[in-house]
Amino acid sequence: MIPSLAQVGERIYPILGLDNVALLFAPQPYLGRSLMQEDSTDSRDRISGLIKEFIRTSPLNTMQDGTGEPAWDDALVGFASGADPIWQQYKEYIGPFHWTPWEIFTQYHPQEKAGPQDLTVISWVLPQRGLVRKSNRRARKYPSAEWARIRVHGEEFNFALRRHLAQSLQKAGHAAIAPMLAPSWAIVQSERFSYASSWSERHAAHASGLGTFGLCDGLITSRGKALRIGSIVAKIPVQPTPRPYTHHRAYCLYFAQGTCGKCMDRCPVRAITEFGHDKERCRRHLASTREYVRRTYGFEGYGCGLCQVGVPCEAGIPVKEARKALKSGEIPPPPPPLA
Repeated sequence: MIPSLAQVGERIYPILGLDNVALLFAPQPYLGRSLMQEDSTDSRDRISGLIKEFIRTSPLNTMQDGTGEPAWDDALVGFASGADPIWQQYKEYIGPFHWTPWEIFTQYHPQEKAGPQDLTVISWVLPQRGLVRKSNRRARKYPSAEWARIRVHGEEFNFALRRHLAQSLQKAGHAAIAPMLAPSWAIVQSERFSYASSWSERHAAHASGLGTFGLCDGLITSRGKALRIGSIVAKIPVQPTPRPYTHHRAYCLYFAQGTCGKCMDRCPVRAITEFGHDKERCRRHLASTREYVRRTYGFEGYGCGLCQVGVPCEAGIPVKEARKALKSGEIPPPPPPLA
């Protein structure tokens, strides 16, 4: 039986009252000027500003280590249309249980008259800070204290950011839902993938033009692969972010050039091979880190992330052609087929 996220630690410390979806839309004390009358470009800027302002000002943005260090200091933000064909492609590839934006939106806003074309997926990437990446580069089996803190307290903040953005848009007159906070969100067994979920933050970010997948299944972005991701679905017109790639593996050296594979060497339990990512082996190791973190660092946490640091894609796109194409606004060629 596949464990719930609470069992494997993905939803440790659920501080947001997630059993009551109404909390997602509770009144917010401050929003600023309304988004209602803004055009698509203005909406992009305002939404990105809401996310970055929350990072700068929220007291929840902390590592909770007594130093005052923030968990995050920046975000990449992307947008995708609810009518983008990629959502149906995900459903066909991952499984029928995987929501399209319209499916999750109408679950919690059945009274809203909205088609897929009326919806926007807002996705953000929180890149790991340099000091956190540096600390985990030295790790060989278990995570550094800094990485374990981010895995817990950094994701607490990410939950709060999802809630804050959904609330803010709701107050401005735009119905919204954070799929990961929805009570109906679940992990399901998957014949193809061992297990999968009804909404994937990585896939939402890929659809929103923020990155492509690596050999270890992590998302490689312009700020690298060491990161956390969040998203919401909202009834608001926003110009989609162009996807500057034609292949879902375009930023990975292993697939683009047949080189690298450093993430295989970094994995302490050999859960990454040339055949891909063994989710079950990875999950078992992740669960085992709880006792190590408690015994070694003296707090409740967990994590690993060794495949995200000490690798060429840690803090940027390692494929030169893709990096140049992103900078120039061109589409890089797809990776050649593996031999």
